[in-house]
Amino acid sequence: MGRYAARRLLQMIPIFIGTTLLIFLMVHILPGDPIRAMWGDKAADPAQVAALRHEFGLDKPVWNQYLDYMANLFQGDFGRTFGGREVADVMSEAFPVTLRLAGLAIVIEIIIGIGLGAWAGLKAGKTVDSGVLVFTLLVISVPVFVLGYLARFIFADELGWLPPNVQDSTDFSQLFLPAFVLAMLSMAYVARLTRTTFAENLRADYMRTATAKGLPRRRIVGVHLLRNSLIPVITFIGTDIGGFIGGAVITEGIFNVQGVGNLLYRAIQTSEGSTIVGVVTIIVLVILLINLIIDLLYAVLDPRIRYA
Repeated sequence: MGRYAARRLLQMIPIFIGTTLLIFLMVHILPGDPIRAMWGDKAADPAQVAALRHEFGLDKPVWNQYLDYMANLFQGDFGRTFGGREVADVMSEAFPVTLRLAGLAIVIEIIIGIGLGAWAGLKAGKTVDSGVLVFTLLVISVPVFVLGYLARFIFADELGWLPPNVQDSTDFSQLFLPAFVLAMLSMAYVARLTRTTFAENLRADYMRTATAKGLPRRRIVGVHLLRNSLIPVITFIGTDIGGFIGGAVITEGIFNVQGVGNLLYRAIQTSEGSTIVGVVTIIVLVILLINLIIDLLYAVLDPRIRYA
C-alpha cells in the first residue's frame, strides 16, 4: 500500500500543475483591467496604472506570470491583493471558518444521510422506504438558495431557535443552520445511495450465508452489510468535502459566513486574480489528498481490496 500511495502522490503533480495552469489562464483572460478598475469612474493616471501593473507583474506575458506564481508558491508565497495584504493572510482567516462549516456539514450528511438510507434499505418496499425516497426527491428538487432562505425564515425569523446570521464563526451553534442547509442536498443523495446499496446487498450470497450460520442480526447488519454498502457512499462523501469547501458561496452569503465562499465571491467581483488562484490552489490540493485517502480507505472497508 505504501508503494501505491507514493505512486498516487507522484501522479498528483501533473494534475496539480495542469489544474492551476487552467485556473490561472482563465483568471488572467477575464475581461477588464483590475488595476484600472481600482479608480472606478474617476480618471486614472496612466503613470500610476503602469506602475501598479509592473508592481503586480501584470505587464509580463501570461506564461511568465504563471512561472513566477509557481516559483513563489513553492516558497509559500501566494502573492498580494491589490489592497496590499498577503493572500496567505487573507486565506488563513477565511479557510478555518469554511473548514468548520464544511466539517459540521459532513457530520450532518453522514449521520442523517446514512441513517435514513440504512433505515429505508432495511425496509425496502415498505412505507418507510417510500417516505424516505419522496423526502429526498423533494430536497433534491429544491434549489439550495431556496432551502437556505426557507430554513432561515422558519428556524431563525419565525421560531427563533437559531440566529439568522453567523456573528461568531467559532460557535458551532451559530454554524449549525448554514451547515444543515449546505449538507441537505448531499444528505439526500447519500440517503438514496445508501438505501440502494443496502437493498442490493441484502440479497447477496454472503448475507444469506451469514444468516444461515446463525450470526446475530446486529452483527450481520452492523459488520457485513454496513461495511460492504459503505464503499460507494464513502466515495461520494469524499468528493463532497472539496465541494463543500469551494461551493459554499450561496450558503455563506445567505447566513453572512465570512469564509472561503464569501472571499471567492468578493475576489471575482474585484478581479483579484491572486486571491482567486490562491483559493482554488488550496481547494485542488485538498481534493487530491482526499481522493487518495478515500482510495486507501477502500482496503479498510473491504479486505479483498489490495494495492500493489
